[in-house]
Amino acid sequence: MKPVISRSDCPVSYSLDIFGDKWTLLILRDMMLDEKTSYSEFMTSQEKIASNILINRLNTLHSQGFVTKKASPLNKSKFLYTLTEKAIDLVPVIVDLIEWGEKYNKKGQPKSVLDKVLKNKPKAVKEIQDGLRKKRDQSELLA
Repeated sequence: MKPVISRSDCPVSYSLDIFGDKWTLLILRDMMLDEKTSYSEFMTSQEKIASNILINRLNTLHSQGFVTKKASPLNKSKFLYTLTEKAIDLVPVIVDLIEWGEKYNKKGQPKSVLDKVLKNKPKAVKEIQDGLRKKRDQSELLA
């Protein structure tokens, strides 16, 4: 794993060294909430990420231990990305960002995850994390 070059020992600074661009958290969001696993699936996101940036961010997430990267069993030239426990630990952060964004951006479209969060946030976070762990474990069995 390639080490993160930090500007300081501050936890916020360290986090920004990894997530300080607008794309990395969106890729993680897509993996966590929309179950995207491949380059072609990420390219369908509404934010329209450039292909070179997508590859760069996926490689960074892989080198930092947030995702695993494996060849697809159906097409060996296609890679599938799976969240690691390190990334699954970020679900509460993504949920908090969804909640905050909905509060201050009323144009945002409510999603089913937001409805679950507003009803019972701890339960919603646990359900998302448990589902991601199950998916990760199934992916590991297929490898």
